Amino acid sequence: MENTWVYQGSEPIKIKKYLQSLGMGHRLFNDLKNGEGEFLVDHRQVRPTTQILPHQPLTVKAQPEPADESVAVSNEQLNIVYEDNNWLVVDKPAGISSIPGPTILNGTVLNRVKGYLLSSGSADLRPHLITRLDRFTGGLLLVAKHHIASSMISQQVQQHKMIKEYMALVEGSLTDKHGEINKPIARREGKIARVIAKDGQRALTEYWVEKQEDNWTQVRVRLHTGRTHQIRVHFASIGHPLIGDHLYGGDTSKYDHQLLHASKISFMDPFTLKQLTFTSAMPAVFN
Repeated sequence: MENTWVYQGSEPIKIKKYLQSLGMGHRLFNDLKNGEGEFLVDHRQVRPTTQILPHQPLTVKAQPEPADESVAVSNEQLNIVYEDNNWLVVDKPAGISSIPGPTILNGTVLNRVKGYLLSSGSADLRPHLITRLDRFTGGLLLVAKHHIASSMISQQVQQHKMIKEYMALVEGSLTDKHGEINKPIARREGKIARVIAKDGQRALTEYWVEKQEDNWTQVRVRLHTGRTHQIRVHFASIGHPLIGDHLYGGDTSKYDHQLLHASKISFMDPFTLKQLTFTSAMPAVFN
């Protein structure tokens, strides 16, 4: 696997500093430096301490990451919204898990992506899910096809620069057309459900009312943090649980899972330095 950038700065810069400015982590750079890759400037192999000049191309070559043999291969359907050499954007149906777990070993998005890469003849067979969704939440997932991509996007994830929006149906009528829910979320030992608690992690959810009826509201939601069950916990905490959400008190008389859909994802591609934005229409069950 290799990627090339053309340095657009005005002053010479060391390879390490330049790659760090693009998002590459210290650990990955050291791995590449210590035998797992090589650096080329103007198509000539150079030492990792080399400086590059304005408008010079830098190519990074990396050995494929060993496959995780504990992850089974699945050839089940995978709805791919976008693909290039570094990324897959997948539209996951509700009911499919993102990754294998104790009770679901195969058929997850990760299993299916591994099967897809294998059938495509990819040398990299250890995909990395950059975003994940609850089993019964459908919508867009970002997958890094190799560890270079995973490392270079991690800074955006950690700094919450990646835009993630959802559509949800919640019970009742919201008073404010636009608002924020800023409440810390904590986990309790032995419990699946998260709780609002002073000792929890900071959690910020922003929402806009898209449509409203007497007993339900459709909201567009943007996450500014990434806590487990964040949207579900937050709306339940203000008395408007998601319809169908049995875990947080939602009405399950008509739906057997929460009506929540990951409708938009947007991020700066560290390879092309362009903003990539993808959207997914709400499933028919929301109508």
